[in-house]
Order: sequence, then structure tokens, then C-alpha cells
Amino acid sequence: MFGIFEKKEKVGSAKIFFGSKEENRETTQERKSPYDGSVVSNVPVCDGADAQKALEIAKQASFHAARVPLSQRILWLEDVADKLALQREAFALMLAKEIAKPIFFSRIEVDRCVETIKLTVMELANLHGETIPTDIMPSGKKTLAFFRREAVGVVVCITPFNFPLNLVAHKIAPALGAGNCVVLKPTPEAPMTAYMFAKLFIESKYATKDALSVVYGDAEVGSVLVSSPIPRVISFTGSVSVGSIITKHAGIKKVSLELGGNAATYIDASADLKQAAVRCAFGAFYNSGQVCISLQRIYVHEAVYETFAALMVEETKKLKVGSPYEEETFMGPLIDEEAKQRAKAWVASAKKEGAKVIAGGEEIEGVFPPTVMADVTDEMKIICEEVFAPIVSLVSVPDYETAIKKMNDSPFGLQFSIFTNDLKHSQRFIDDAECGGVVINDIPTLRFDVQPYGGSKLSGIGREGPRWALEEFTEVKSIVIC
Repeated sequence: MFGIFEKKEKVGSAKIFFGSKEENRETTQERKSPYDGSVVSNVPVCDGADAQKALEIAKQASFHAARVPLSQRILWLEDVADKLALQREAFALMLAKEIAKPIFFSRIEVDRCVETIKLTVMELANLHGETIPTDIMPSGKKTLAFFRREAVGVVVCITPFNFPLNLVAHKIAPALGAGNCVVLKPTPEAPMTAYMFAKLFIESKYATKDALSVVYGDAEVGSVLVSSPIPRVISFTGSVSVGSIITKHAGIKKVSLELGGNAATYIDASADLKQAAVRCAFGAFYNSGQVCISLQRIYVHEAVYETFAALMVEETKKLKVGSPYEEETFMGPLIDEEAKQRAKAWVASAKKEGAKVIAGGEEIEGVFPPTVMADVTDEMKIICEEVFAPIVSLVSVPDYETAIKKMNDSPFGLQFSIFTNDLKHSQRFIDDAECGGVVINDIPTLRFDVQPYGGSKLSGIGREGPRWALEEFTEVKSIVIC
């Protein structure tokens, strides 16, 4: 059942990092596998005082951190990337244990994390300012004027469960690389993954002392981190509800929010239907649908609706569901029992409203399977809200105009896509789609770590991706020499 892995292994114990110092707690909390319920890690129970202590340490260290030479910060990130690559299998296995991500995709996440750090190193070379002609207007005069980017000081990073390694890298690598100090609050679902990763930074011979702290917890810890006047940036990836709370309590500081999505695609009559079905099955069910840009809505031209629906069912049924430890598994379980019950409720609600289940819908050995819903209409809850589960809805539309109107009629605007061989439709779609990212002839779930990533409307504020994160984690200082 567990392939090359043994079920019974020593349970890892995460520790708190108050800067470069590790601390234990007598009170710990167990993390159990979403797949089989076995204990896979332990984490210290933190409180608001721990969060405040971490912030104070970061504040004290920030003056020195900002003055560490860029060359040393680059060596630091390169050292972490190299060590992570060497420990690829250990990190991949921990991902499979803590969040039940299939081992094949766990390895991919580790590889992407290495690349994200390396991309950050490349972008650090471009973190510079430019000269300004102050005599451009009659009221000015000739001076030596320029601006440069400087570290903000302290950054708070709060990360989610679905990519608990790479999304941590997307925040802390640019933040530390820019010369900041960071307090990380990782997802409660993957504490050991975050601890192992932070340890690579803190134990590096090139590390900036006390530049990174790690505390664990939920609302109490998060509230102290967000409302404190110490951090100058809050970088959060998670739900709209929590993002809304953060904006209300953060005060006057930068807030970068990567929130929910309701990703959609349009299948044009001219599209390669077979290829579109292959990619849509991947985009809808990758990571058990627990992706902000997971494909949730598929608008299909009425002339090819029945053909595409049949192809979508065929591709969906090819996907192997089950143990995250087996090499061939495409999709494992949802993150917890509550998420599974919520997915069942989504399907039951849609069926009651008139939709049909044409693939999946019924639990397979404790795992909610890839599920395709047909005859879905605009009024149904399953298409209006973010599902965050392996459920995709098919909607028949008469033309492109109807499709783009329905796609945009959403409070979210993260990423949309179109499958078409009509150049005019491609060009129009780029202009018409009201979202942060557009993909032509592939799924909206497509993301390259080098790109800017973020959305409009309720999907968030700001952008991730190393280059854009560096801008979020720095401030512009203007200089005039007369």
C-alpha cells in the first residue's frame, strides 16, 4: 500500500525559532495524516506572547540585517537551495505525510522551491534604482538625484497548507534576500515541513543572525503578528475571510494578500477538444482541487458541449486516486474530514438544484474523487463560490460573448483561460478577461514561478513571484545631492 515507503517511521518534532535560537515547549500538538490518520509530526503550542517575542527579536536584528552585503545574502540563498536539492526526498516525503500530497507532486514542489530561491537570487541583481533629472522643469535645478530600494525592516509571512514549501519560499526568500527580518507563521497543517525548511536558512554558515523566526498557531498568534506596529509588511496567502480580517487590523503598513479564486476556462468550438479535456482534467483535480487557481468552471460552446463532456469524463476516470505514497497516484485525500464533508455538501446541493454528476461524486476508500458536474447553471452555489475541492462544473454557452460575460461575473479575478484556434478570440480574451492572469490554450491552473502572480477583486492585493515580491518587501528612498 505504501510503495517504497514504510508506514512506521519516527515522528518528527518541530521547534520554535526565536531568531537563530531553537526552543521546545512541554505542550505540543499532533499532526495526523489526512490519508490514514497516523501521527506524522508534532508542533509546539504557541501563544500571543511567543509571537510578540519573535517580533521583538526581528526588530532588534533588522538594523544589522539591512547592512549585510548583498553578496552574503546571495550566498545564503544559494546555500539553502543547494541543501534543499540534496534533501529532496526527505522534504517530499514530509509533504506526503503532512498534507497527503502524492509523492510524485511532492517532489515537483521541492524542485519548484529550489527554483524559486534561485530565481530570487537572479532578481536581486536587478534590485536597484535610477537617476532622476531634477532640472526637467523650470522650477527645478540640476542636481544629482536618484532613488534606491531599501529593506522595509520586519516582514510577517503567513502561509497556507496547499503548497507549504514553495509558497513559504515565495515569501521568505525575497524578504530575506532584500535584507529584511522575517517572522513566519506557517500553516498548522504542515509544521514540520516549515521547520525543516527554516532550519536550512538558520543553520547556513552565511545566515544573518536572528533574521528568521518561526512561530506556530492560529488566530491568537496571527492577530498579534498582524496588529503589531513592528512589521512593515504583512504577506498572507489564504482565505478571503481571513484576508478581510487582516486588512481591518493591520493598521498603516503594506499588506500583500493572495486570496481565493474561481478559475474558469472557455472551450471554443474551434479548440482541440481532446487536448483541452486532458489539460482540464489535470487543472481541475491537481492537488485535490486545493489550489487557488484550480479549474472550477468550464464554459463550453454548445456545438461541442456533448463531445467535450464525454472526453472530460474519459480523462477524469483515468486518474488514479488513493495513497499519496504510491508513485502512480495522481490525487490523494482532501486536507481533512471537514473539507471532505464540505465537498459532499457541494455536490448534494448542486444535484438538488438540477445538476448531474457525470463522473465521481462518491467516496473511494475514504477519498473524495475527481468529480465532474454537468447541466450547471449560473444560480447554483457550486459555480458562484470557491469550492477548493476536486469538483468541476460544465456549462453550455452559445458563443464567446456569453462565456466571457459569465466568467467575469464573479467576485474573484485570479486567472482565466481559453482553448481556441481562433486568433481573434485569443486577442479579445486577453483584453476582456477581468483577472490577474490569462492563459491561452491551456488551463488557468498554469503558473510559472518566475511570473507575477496575483488577482483582482476579492482575489487579493499585490503580486508574488520573486521580482514582484522584492518590490513588496522594499521601500523606495529618494536622494538629492545639491
